[in-house]
Amino acid sequence: MHNRRKFIRNGLITAVAAPLVPAAITATETPAHKEMPAGKGRHWVWINPDNKDEPAALEKRYREFAAAGIRGVLFEADSEKHFRAAKKAGLEAHRWNWTMNRGDAMLMENHPEWYAISRSGKSCHDQPPYVGYYRWLCPSKPAVQDFLEAEADKILAKEYIDGLHLDYIRFCDVVLPLNLWSNYKLVQTQELPDYDFCYCNDCKAGFKKMTGKDIDKLPYPDAVLSWRLFRYQAITHVVNKLAAVAAKRKKWITAAVFPTPEVARRNVRQDWTNWNLNAVFPMIYHKFYQEEVRWIGDATEEGVHFLAGKFPLYAGLFMPDFDNTDQLREGVQLAMAKGAAGVSIFGTVTDDVLKVLAAAR
Repeated sequence: MHNRRKFIRNGLITAVAAPLVPAAITATETPAHKEMPAGKGRHWVWINPDNKDEPAALEKRYREFAAAGIRGVLFEADSEKHFRAAKKAGLEAHRWNWTMNRGDAMLMENHPEWYAISRSGKSCHDQPPYVGYYRWLCPSKPAVQDFLEAEADKILAKEYIDGLHLDYIRFCDVVLPLNLWSNYKLVQTQELPDYDFCYCNDCKAGFKKMTGKDIDKLPYPDAVLSWRLFRYQAITHVVNKLAAVAAKRKKWITAAVFPTPEVARRNVRQDWTNWNLNAVFPMIYHKFYQEEVRWIGDATEEGVHFLAGKFPLYAGLFMPDFDNTDQLREGVQLAMAKGAAGVSIFGTVTDDVLKVLAAAR
């Protein structure tokens, strides 16, 4: 498994689908455990667990997390040792799972037809965009949906796992964050065919069934609003199917998403305000967008406004984006002042970071 958002960090350093309708209409199940239990902390941490960690070190680490007001940990791998240690300390332990971006050997070898196809006709199976591990599945294919549902149920069936955290739950970036354009020698002021997904037969047939339009016969498909809506709804449909699995297991489902509803729709076809989640974790990584710390407050405010109380928002903060502890403190305070239920930290959690979180518990 690749480390979380390796692509972004590297960039900074150098069958016919049924018509899809909005989630509010189709959803028959609602997420379990909507309210924050009394006495719980309010913050979260993204971690890639190391199985070499000693039990005593884990006990100390997670006890300190809980004391600083951290509510739970989002683990990128299924390490029972880490999950149980976190739970013993009073934290929630959730499985953080890559969803649509899948370079799994089994899938690559056995299901090349599951992969998304660009407007230029390139499959993510053998011609991945941007970087070699960008292997995006097509959300319109029933077989893909069935696979993801079965996977979610298998994860959530484990009693030591408290919830499922969805990552890469979107299409490929049709537009990269501004700070990455120079690294990939691209100017994405328009949607370029190599990065615009998905134009497979299932997506095109599903769109035609929904609208009566043949996307191949439209001169400017990137500008067709109903085609954009179809793809928003394709991802929403997948999320809400997985949410129904979580609801049956009476466990949480959350997602890491792009920083604001507008950016998410424009850049990656991600309409997260219409998802049936227990909470959302927008990645408000300000330097990726060449913004200052104060933008964390702006992005949080936009997300909270459009969610309109549907579920809580935890502002995702990227430690390398902060030059010092004072900036981190400012970012946390801005997020909380603008309505975030808490923050989620990606990066090294030092004693100074814990002190900042404890002050905002």
